[in-house]
Amino acid sequence: MALFFISSCSDPATVGIELAPGNNQIGVVFEEFELPAQVILLDSFNTTNQSFLIVGEEEDDFFGKTSATGHSRLFISSATALPESDATLDSVHFSLNIVNVDGVNLDAPKYYSIHKLTEPILDTLYYNFDELSYESSPFSSGEIVFGEETDTLATFQVEEEFAAEIFSKMKEGTVFNDLFSFRDYFPGIAVKAREGDNTSISVGVGASTALKVYYHNEGDTVSKSYNITTASSRSFSGVKSDRSGTPTAEVIELQKPYDLDPSVGMKSGVGMIIKLDTSPFDAFLDTLVGVTFNQIVLEIGELEEQSSTKKTPTNITMYFADPDNKILLSSTGARLSVQADGYPQVGLDENGNFVPIVGDDRSMALLQYNPDIRTYGQLITSHVNAIYRGQLTRKDWLLYGADNSRTLGQLVVDKNNVKVKVIYSRSR
Repeated sequence: MALFFISSCSDPATVGIELAPGNNQIGVVFEEFELPAQVILLDSFNTTNQSFLIVGEEEDDFFGKTSATGHSRLFISSATALPESDATLDSVHFSLNIVNVDGVNLDAPKYYSIHKLTEPILDTLYYNFDELSYESSPFSSGEIVFGEETDTLATFQVEEEFAAEIFSKMKEGTVFNDLFSFRDYFPGIAVKAREGDNTSISVGVGASTALKVYYHNEGDTVSKSYNITTASSRSFSGVKSDRSGTPTAEVIELQKPYDLDPSVGMKSGVGMIIKLDTSPFDAFLDTLVGVTFNQIVLEIGELEEQSSTKKTPTNITMYFADPDNKILLSSTGARLSVQADGYPQVGLDENGNFVPIVGDDRSMALLQYNPDIRTYGQLITSHVNAIYRGQLTRKDWLLYGADNSRTLGQLVVDKNNVKVKVIYSRSR
């Protein structure tokens, strides 16, 4: 949503509309002001069982080097027939169900490797800073040229020695008798990208991301297959961030706002977000008496240029910040955020006091990205009106990308390009 003006006026200009001779005129006022922006490094967040693994190696001048490794258990069904003792191995492949690609130079080959974990994935929660040890040499690897493909099923060869070993275990039967015995032998996988490829992928966890063994028993005319999949398996993604030598190198303490100059940024997976200081609303609203807000927009951008194949968050939620720079929660523990224009911003508690509404997917005000002009924007008229009328206490905002735990998407913007644009009317 765009406003139909470019600049603001310190002494608001008015456009008079004569209703009748000698009658009042309505003044239409245009104003624009900036919201100070900072960056915050979030405390760790849960990446367990997100249905996707983040796998990537990225590097840029603002965020430094970011490495994401996907970890998953594997699943077998004890009801699936195993090869007979005289069976012959045909081939073993590993397939990755790639559901999203985010990077640069996608016409060049990108390399991925699958490693056997050397420690188990436990029945606990894993966070974005977690990692597990794995064998240094992959049992399967390969290159992919994505081009314009944003999703694909990639199939890699498996190392001969590993293929022979796992097929031998299948014929012996012992470790494949049940899931627990199998996971004692094979704790799981780590999926990695190659440093320098500057690309990340989201890998779907399920039946398609799997180790597939093809064999034939004596007398068979066609191959049989045995699938060892990531379906019904515990998984998580671990992300490392080396920001040394970059503008974000000083961002070290968790939940602490940092003033960077001249730009701020947001990086999914890493947990770097943007905080907006909304105190300029106080100075603005204190000058107004008896006005009607026609339209108020928050606009962020134009964003700094990056490759068209490097993703920005599709939308951004404006959560309220508490004094510790964490998301403000309701009395029931729900996250509180700015509500969409035209929706209620406040409700009444049991004592009759105004309290922020707990939104849902329909009512939350999301900053929407416009790729044509590289800006985010959203109407916040109803929200500001609730503050102006004393129903809602102003809070600073924490900007979260919609895909914070599922990709390495990012954005960088000049601090001077975070603006509130207002049209309001008053009688005189």
